[in-house]
Amino acid sequence: MKLVFASFLLVALIISSCFLETTRSGSDFCDSKCAKRCSKAGRRDRCLKYCGICCEKCHCVPSGTFGNKDECPCYRDMKNSKGKPKCP
Repeated sequence: MKLVFASFLLVALIISSCFLETTRSGSDFCDSKCAKRCSKAGRRDRCLKYCGICCEKCHCVPSGTFGNKDECPCYRDMKNSKGKPKCP
């Protein structure tokens, strides 16, 4: 009985550590892409916030600091409550 419980606990620990690593690396991806995207923004903190939201949902960020939104249709098509583009 103790062996079964120990084996189950070990498997659960391995699975949870794999999940945490995947989640963290996704955030690192968005952080680096949004840092490039927002490098010339006048309101950098706001740009990083909304870029991060869009990146987490779409899993992509257009290249460059402006434009190129056709590279990522999900990013391009997200709108705020007023119907204007949400993503910088």
